Amino acid sequence: MKRFLLAAAAVLATPLHTHAAEVSVAVAANFTVPMQKIAALFEQDTGHKAVLAFGSTGRFYAQIRNGAPFEVLLAADDETPARLEQEALAVPGSRFTYAVGRLVLWSKRAGLVDGQGQVLRRPDAFDKIAVADPKLAPYGAAAIEVMGKLGVLDPLRPKIVQGENIAQTHQFVATQNAALGFVALSQVYVDGRLGEGSAWVVPPDLHTPIRQDAVLLKKGHGHAAATALLLFLKGDKARAVIRGHGYGP
Repeated sequence: MKRFLLAAAAVLATPLHTHAAEVSVAVAANFTVPMQKIAALFEQDTGHKAVLAFGSTGRFYAQIRNGAPFEVLLAADDETPARLEQEALAVPGSRFTYAVGRLVLWSKRAGLVDGQGQVLRRPDAFDKIAVADPKLAPYGAAAIEVMGKLGVLDPLRPKIVQGENIAQTHQFVATQNAALGFVALSQVYVDGRLGEGSAWVVPPDLHTPIRQDAVLLKKGHGHAAATALLLFLKGDKARAVIRGHGYGP
């Protein structure tokens, strides 16, 4: 790990825009907006360009195993990067938690979701509830866990509609094809405030912590831009963006 950080520091110490390169990054869908901002800051500071692809962590895992040309993975969990490391598809010692995700029950309709989430006990108050596919998306697994702990999962099953990832789940609610849904706090909060509608920020003790890990993939080993990006994610500029979108450090 120490060797990795020293190498990364050397990369960032290089004069700006010298030996600029591109890095291909697979990014969990919940981190779309923050990562777009971070990528712009990264290019401005280093000259390197991050080429971003967004989707579900589960699908990225399958693609990486099948040879997809990603050099860095920003997952929505900590299990997938660890598994890739064990399978020799990621660089040992490069993995770290870049953010801790928060889950929120959100509706575009003002007043529908109360501050304690009691609307979940009133299924007659809504037609559909959107949840990301729990087999592919950690936020979906967390949503199922929350409903199970609250004892409302079975009554709500007929109303559940699944998004392939958290981005599609958010779209279902944003377009009001579902009255409400479990999404990432980062998708509806900016600078600590709810953009629109109504929401219940789920207490962290109702589900397994959503620790989101980044890892340098095998294809990114020795790649200056990939190494620089991971170090940039640990810096003050990136952390400010991450905090501003409702993630824990």
